[in-house]
Amino acid sequence: MSPEQQQQWSIDIANQCLKLDIWNLSTFHLFLTIDSLKEVQTQYLLSVLQGKDKNVVVSKSNFEDASMQHILLTDQTTLVLNPYGIPEPSEGIAIQETQFDVVFVPLLCADSHGNRVGYGKGFYDRFLERCRPDVLCIGLSYFEPLKGIIETNVKDVPLHVLVTPGGVVNF
Repeated sequence: MSPEQQQQWSIDIANQCLKLDIWNLSTFHLFLTIDSLKEVQTQYLLSVLQGKDKNVVVSKSNFEDASMQHILLTDQTTLVLNPYGIPEPSEGIAIQETQFDVVFVPLLCADSHGNRVGYGKGFYDRFLERCRPDVLCIGLSYFEPLKGIIETNVKDVPLHVLVTPGGVVNF
């Protein structure tokens, strides 16, 4: 995919998110794009969230214990690239997992049942299991869900919604 296609599809995904019934909620967790992995560019969705005065939270990863610390994104938040190329807050106001209404989830692919393949470290599955039972898990993908079923294990947390450049898939 060309950089121009990646940018256009990321804008399309942000626009598709406007169709979701989430805008009455207040606290959103957003992953920040790892450019080297060609993830969905979330800066467009971030602009939408900030434009709607939502609380946006981003994470800082601890690779020693595979945990994440969640930091409220403010105008004063400084982002730095960690050794894995992940933009992270250097410091800030910590937010607990139970405070999230919506979590936007990075992924490689998802199937037609909301199962997803991530990057294999389990960061998001561990994080999502600590969230409230009613948290809305929304995957962002350049591609439609796979027809086949992705193999899962008991620790995997499925998506509720997948947003692609072409539309919204509810599971």
